[in-house]
Amino acid sequence: MRTSKTFSIQFWMDTKKSKNGEGLIYARINVDQKRLSISLKRKLAMEQWDFKTQKHQGASLTAKEFNRYLDLSKSKLFRCYQELRDNGEEVTSKAIKNLFLNENSNGHTLQDLIDYHSKKIENTHAIGSIRNFKVTEGYIERFLKKKRLVDISLSGLNFEFLCDFENFLNAYYPKGHPKAMSHNTVTKHIQRFRKIVTLAYNLEWIKDDPFRRWKSTFDKVDREFLSDSELSKLATHHFQVDRLDRVRDLFVFSCYTGISYVDIRNLTKKNVWIGDDEGNKWITTFRQKTNTKIKIPLLFRAEQILNKYETHPVTEISGTLLPSITNEKANLYLKEIATEVGIEKNLTFHMARHTFATTVALSNGMPIETVSKILGHSKITTTQIYARVMDHKIKSDMDAVQERLNEKARKLEEEKELMHLREKIIAAEKKNYSHMTKEELLKKLNKIMNEKSD
Repeated sequence: MRTSKTFSIQFWMDTKKSKNGEGLIYARINVDQKRLSISLKRKLAMEQWDFKTQKHQGASLTAKEFNRYLDLSKSKLFRCYQELRDNGEEVTSKAIKNLFLNENSNGHTLQDLIDYHSKKIENTHAIGSIRNFKVTEGYIERFLKKKRLVDISLSGLNFEFLCDFENFLNAYYPKGHPKAMSHNTVTKHIQRFRKIVTLAYNLEWIKDDPFRRWKSTFDKVDREFLSDSELSKLATHHFQVDRLDRVRDLFVFSCYTGISYVDIRNLTKKNVWIGDDEGNKWITTFRQKTNTKIKIPLLFRAEQILNKYETHPVTEISGTLLPSITNEKANLYLKEIATEVGIEKNLTFHMARHTFATTVALSNGMPIETVSKILGHSKITTTQIYARVMDHKIKSDMDAVQERLNEKARKLEEEKELMHLREKIIAAEKKNYSHMTKEELLKKLNKIMNEKSD
């Protein structure tokens, strides 16, 4: 069977049939010097077409999008050429054109899926979730570039592709990071990619789910939190620098309420209400991440911090309960705070929620169901990730167990001693009656019976 010796792809504009100054763009494929043009069904103003580079001129968003489409078309044409060769079929310009047009009319690509998914979640997911999906999509794009592809057909998504993508992530060193991604970070990107591919399966864009045999697990990570003494030291420390004092207050407020940083920034006086006749204050708000409503009674330390900033110039201007600062700056200042206070742990703002769950709530007897409700978790298993039993709680519980064991041991010893006394009494009584005759024993028995009846 004859195989092709030469293959090339070029783009050109048909200026002869132009209308209103716009020309139709074609892809010209050449196989063994036999060429054939394919309309890409895209028009462009003639002054915007670069005849030399065969691309849209300029660096505008429109130009980039147009040129990306050209690169995608070129990639598809090359894939059609490779497919014919790999299947042992005759490679001709017409065969490539037929395969290309058939794929374009009936098939969807990975980029089509990503674009569809992005539009689908833009009004249903939180900003942070959308941002995380964008990061994963960026890694998918880098992976395709490494394979020298602009895009692939969804039919090309298979188990091998997933394995190669996972290997790529495991070996990838993100810019500005001292090491490669952790196993859990890689798994999280795969998990997001899986949600995107599942959408394609539900839309019936693909016949089989390439993830059906895929199994992934997260490594268990012990999340850090502040102990009682560390939290007390941090809360009572006097800072000379005002910015550190403010960030400390935000962190401690989160430690005593469990409210995340982004939700603290959105708190206003409308979120504070009197919950009962005794005048106790509560905070009620909706979590930005999950839109879950949370209601939290204010502990004394948290209420103190609110009172501190009630008439503060910063909060009066912003209208918020507490001063506002970016999360990045807050985490940066927390490193300075940890150094000044003498806390050796890697202090991050999210650690405050772990501290609330473990040190403030669970270690002081709050049921995990209540902690879950305060944290705004929809599943108690999420709360269990935060929950850690502290050493002093373990010691206290073990002391209680030891006390119960000691009580049981004391009762057992008393029973043994009582039984031993009974045996001694019985033995002594035997000696007292052993020398008596039958008549004497009967008289003694009658006497005892008479005494009992009286």
